[in-house]
Amino acid sequence: MSKEIFEKAISLIDAANSEDPNKVTDKDGKEWPKELIYSHRMSDMLDRYKPDADEVQQISIRGQHVKRWTSQRKSYPMDRIGYLKWRTDLYKSHANTTADFMEQSGYNEEDLERVKKMVGKKGIKSNPDTQLLEDVADLVFIEHYLQEFVDKHPEYTEDKWIDIVQKTWKKMSETGQKFALSGKIILPETLVPLIQKALA
Repeated sequence: MSKEIFEKAISLIDAANSEDPNKVTDKDGKEWPKELIYSHRMSDMLDRYKPDADEVQQISIRGQHVKRWTSQRKSYPMDRIGYLKWRTDLYKSHANTTADFMEQSGYNEEDLERVKKMVGKKGIKSNPDTQLLEDVADLVFIEHYLQEFVDKHPEYTEDKWIDIVQKTWKKMSETGQKFALSGKIILPETLVPLIQKALA
């Protein structure tokens, strides 16, 4: 595919995520729309983890949370079933929106089906595209969001945190796990002992 249609698809995703009303400030003090900075962190991690990723993989990674704020958790029942339904609907929404942007850019049906499976989280462990997205999402969570998550839940016990780290670890491929411990991602300094304990 041409560079032009790839850049159009990426720009459509970025334009959509720029509309996120939720703002976050990065470590340099720059304010970003929340899902825009998330998508850039995903792309940055992909560049480090799999620099030879193809266009469909790069677009899928960028579109993984596209327009996420439009589906609120509170719109669903606040129980386990409601949570799972919200997550499933999110996957479909992100997958279809990303595929729509790719279609507008000129990608073929085969590429659209790949992105729908990858962003729709179809076949983790069996579909290499989906596993790649899972690995990158987990690496981004560990580097950028785990500390924030810990800070939000002071009521969680150490055992609870060990369980969360272990569940995240199990979702990753062996390659992703090795990368996480390779020194190529920044582990939250205060959580290193907890991470080490969870993985022991």
